[in-house]
Amino acid sequence: MDINSNKYTYIFAVVMVVLVAALLSIAATSLKPFQDKNVELEKKSDILRSIGVEGANLDSLFAQYITEQLVIQNGMSVESEVSAFDIDMASAVSVAAEERQVPLYKAVVEENTYYVLPLRGKGLWGPIWGYVALEGDGNTILGATFGHKTETPGLGAEIATPIFQDQFPGKKLFSSAYEGIKVLKGEASGDQEVDGISGGTITSVGVQDMISDCLKPYKAYLLNIAANSAVPTVDTMGLSADTTLITAAL
Repeated sequence: MDINSNKYTYIFAVVMVVLVAALLSIAATSLKPFQDKNVELEKKSDILRSIGVEGANLDSLFAQYITEQLVIQNGMSVESEVSAFDIDMASAVSVAAEERQVPLYKAVVEENTYYVLPLRGKGLWGPIWGYVALEGDGNTILGATFGHKTETPGLGAEIATPIFQDQFPGKKLFSSAYEGIKVLKGEASGDQEVDGISGGTITSVGVQDMISDCLKPYKAYLLNIAANSAVPTVDTMGLSADTTLITAAL
């Protein structure tokens, strides 16, 4: 065959395209288990960081501190075909709050019980996500981690930095007036308020909306924890010193 002919050029191009596509397909298939494992480890790392645990052996630490994984729907623990860890939050938040099945992680650290809730929402340019760990009262935030895909560096991307995340410990999720955390422009002062990011207003509002929306399936479950908790948090929730009123609110 004449290597200078158009026919040879076309055949060569087709063969190269098929060959490269086959090599890429083989590479993607062979690397997928490693990619999936990296995603799993990153998820475990975020959950553990929300309760203040960090280390190299994430699988071991996760098994040590995460004692139970529940699937929650409309405030109740339910059976599900999908394990709590494998629930895709991006898909979960796309349905009505009362129909969502969402994961809840129970952790025990130095005999203290904590509850970790996953979050998923929208920033300025793309999805944002995170984890909020609650103390044993089901209301007070122990720690929070946030992440993003395409937020602007130095602006919205600051949600993934300690300067933003370190505001959350000690804040309350529930009161008689509000459910969630208000991300305010300017100095925050209340126990349900944090300072927003200067120049990142839309992302800040996205975090606020994400927390408020993702709390809905957990509300009854968390209020029940508060009602049965030995920690005196009822007054701070603005409901009543009589826990029967909280139970009635469910």
